[in-house]
Amino acid sequence: MKSAKIGYVRVSSLSQNEERQLVKMRELGIDDRFIFVDKQSGKDFDRPQYQAMKSVIREGDLIYIDALDRLGRDYDGIIREWKYITRELNADIVILENESLFDSRKFKAMGDMGKLMEDQFLSLLSYVAEQERKKIKQRQAEGIAVAKEQGKHLGRPQMNLSALTKDKLAVFDAMYPQWKSEAITAVEFMRRLDVKKTTFYKIVKEYEDSRVI
Repeated sequence: MKSAKIGYVRVSSLSQNEERQLVKMRELGIDDRFIFVDKQSGKDFDRPQYQAMKSVIREGDLIYIDALDRLGRDYDGIIREWKYITRELNADIVILENESLFDSRKFKAMGDMGKLMEDQFLSLLSYVAEQERKKIKQRQAEGIAVAKEQGKHLGRPQMNLSALTKDKLAVFDAMYPQWKSEAITAVEFMRRLDVKKTTFYKIVKEYEDSRVI
């Protein structure tokens, strides 16, 4: 069976753009059906497209990855996955960012000495990748802590009566008596205000409390 070129692409979230990596894969002549794209963290290897890629790898195939941290950011996992693909499946991996250093075909050509060198380089770079992941998590935690100290609300903006726009407040004032007299339903009232049920009743309570003398 003819060996295949396979590309693996990963970005850390749905909001990130994978196009730069895809361009590289296509320039290498990799067919789109052999390009596997994950949009999630590299903290482990439980990723649907990564697992799908592994299931199609055959002996002699060549897997291209843009950078080592696109494979993953887990120190032990990177080494385990690399060895599984190159030594058990007997396929090869090329890391485009460090192609002169990380091309498993070169290490295989050196025999036992190549395995030793590959293990050393792999351990070094996978360690660096994991440390970078830890730094990212630390920076995120520090940012959240600072925001909390400054009294900033994290997440979606809180909606209450005072946060209603002038137009929506006018809608509320006009429709509130109709809702109380059951001329309109709560569902219709919420739809006109464009708010969810919990927010709606929160606004109503705030409004009614403000009217208590």
